[in-house]
Amino acid sequence: MITVNRTPVERAVTAGAGYRALARRRILIVAALAVLTVAVFCGDVMIGGAPMPAGDLLRAAFTPGQAPAVDDQIVWGIRLPMSVTGILVGGALAAAGAGMQTILNNPLAEPYTLGVSAAAGFGAALAAVTGFTSLLPLGNELGMAGSAWIFAIAACLIILGFSRLRGTGAETMILLGIAIVFLFNALLALMQYVASEVQLQQVVFWTLGSLSRATWPQIGTLAVVTAVLLPFFYWQAWTLTAFRMGDDRANALGVPVDRMRTIALIGVSLLAATAVSIAGTIGFIGLVGPHIARILVGEDQRYFLTASILSGATLLTGASMVSKIVVPGVIIPVGVITSLVGVPVFLLIIMTRRQRTWT
Repeated sequence: MITVNRTPVERAVTAGAGYRALARRRILIVAALAVLTVAVFCGDVMIGGAPMPAGDLLRAAFTPGQAPAVDDQIVWGIRLPMSVTGILVGGALAAAGAGMQTILNNPLAEPYTLGVSAAAGFGAALAAVTGFTSLLPLGNELGMAGSAWIFAIAACLIILGFSRLRGTGAETMILLGIAIVFLFNALLALMQYVASEVQLQQVVFWTLGSLSRATWPQIGTLAVVTAVLLPFFYWQAWTLTAFRMGDDRANALGVPVDRMRTIALIGVSLLAATAVSIAGTIGFIGLVGPHIARILVGEDQRYFLTASILSGATLLTGASMVSKIVVPGVIIPVGVITSLVGVPVFLLIIMTRRQRTWT
């Protein structure tokens, strides 16, 4: 066998060509995900509790005010808010899950892991049962969503506070998150126990997760929070990628691990808290979305974060479509659909990754 020794320049050129080919492949995958997200969004808008001709829907969507008032109400008051909420909430939850999995170096991390969702659920239940938000400034406007957001952020602050005492290691944060989950789940159960029949119905409906509660002001708030926070994660893409090599190697590369983990945790908690406060408890999107993205584009945060957002948006909007057609005329809470679909999808991902590892 003849061995050809290549010069360093030749090896560099070959490596550069391989990297550019990989980058082009990742860009194409992200573009395909974007097209799929748009297609699913359009499909979700087309599907509703009652059939609506495509021409009437397009007329109401693009020329509001010129279509019949009923069509305007259906499109702008019901269908578009639900579909836009699905895109934003799904993207935000997946981005939060991707960030948590990265900074904690744990493939099971998501908004549930650190107790954000559990704390939001208790906050919403507390507002429904006690009505304490009515005593606060702007309390009537805050309602269950505002209370959920406050308690979700409180959970993050509790974890950060205790982590400062014991160090901001990934293991410490995960253990604290598990304790927070149990604490707020117990408090949520207490609220359900003392709630009246009407209050209990409100709490259960909220905890099942739904895209039908969001209003345009809430959607705008989530859009602003997402637009403000995401540029930071893209700006720190290389730093966050280094986290996947472990704390020691990241430190060796000059990454301020503890400080970056704290800042990133605050960012992903704000994303998750805002999304959960609007849509309620929606499982598996923050877990499955990043795993799909990781399989498709790898760990490079420049592509991984975008693919995670698109995957999460597509999954949740697709689940919204399913929730409308399972029982004609009835919209099933989307959190139920994501859990039913998320379990087999996640098991499939695990089996696929195992096969890839052994082959």
